[in-house]
Amino acid sequence: MLGKTKKLFGLLSLLAIIGLIVKFSFFSPKEIASANFQSAPKNIFLSDNGLDFQITTHAKNVAEILKEKNILLSRHDEIIPDKDTPLYSGINIKIERAFPIKILVDGKTINNYTREKTVGKALEENHITLSPLDKTSPNLNALIEKNLTIIITRIKVKNVTQKEKINFKTIIKTDSKLDWSKKKIKQPGVKGLKEIIYHLVYKNGKKISQTVLVSKIIQKPIPQIEVHGSHLELGKAKRGQGSWYSQPLNLKEKYNSLVDNFAASTTLPKGSYAKVTNLENGKSLIVQINDSGPYVKKRIIDLDKKAFAKIAPIGAGVIAVKVAPILN
Repeated sequence: MLGKTKKLFGLLSLLAIIGLIVKFSFFSPKEIASANFQSAPKNIFLSDNGLDFQITTHAKNVAEILKEKNILLSRHDEIIPDKDTPLYSGINIKIERAFPIKILVDGKTINNYTREKTVGKALEENHITLSPLDKTSPNLNALIEKNLTIIITRIKVKNVTQKEKINFKTIIKTDSKLDWSKKKIKQPGVKGLKEIIYHLVYKNGKKISQTVLVSKIIQKPIPQIEVHGSHLELGKAKRGQGSWYSQPLNLKEKYNSLVDNFAASTTLPKGSYAKVTNLENGKSLIVQINDSGPYVKKRIIDLDKKAFAKIAPIGAGVIAVKVAPILN
């Protein structure tokens, strides 16, 4: 019985050996060598966006080493060589990561991904052309980082030539024989003309500065000569106190006036004129009466604040005055 068992075991072993010989006879020597090469450990070099690693691996191709090391790629990233490339000792694998960026330019917002390293290269990638005066923030040599916002400021300069009028001066002469309310134009004024070259600077289309480079007078202005009458016919003057108040605008517009000074009186009719003199310093002016008042004992006139300030400090409040009605 033992002898039969040994014979059976020997027969089975012989069949197993024959099976192995038959199995390997289907692979060429090249295929067998390749299988042994791919399964052997390999030393590879991996650069992930500038970070360098040396790795020993049994992975057969680039895709397997990425899976083995849990390295994830987005659709914007780039890997060289591609994922199907077989691995061998000494191979260099390079991963270029794409970062999301935002570009603000010409009133628009551009959202994109880039694998470029600097701001300048990212702008070129997005077909954005800069003039020599344009500015970027950050600068063109700044490194790209995740979620970076790049702001482009367009700067434009130009010189513009314009012709502008020059206002004439008014020369006033007085005539004691001419009524105070009359005036004559002895010589009409004529505006002059000048040529100006402006240097203009625009920021994103808006003018931010204007500098005069050259100003040249083409035609000088001719002054206007006016003769103003100074003849006054005054009625009986009164002496008393003068005060001030702020007149509402509607009062000043109520009457057509020859002067820009107004006052309130209880004795002089509205629309009439009076000469008011500060008895302390001798300063005087002509006012038009357009309101009633003041209703305070000893006060004979209440000047508008602007008129009061021409003959006395506002802080004085109340001053001694002489008021004479103008008859002509």
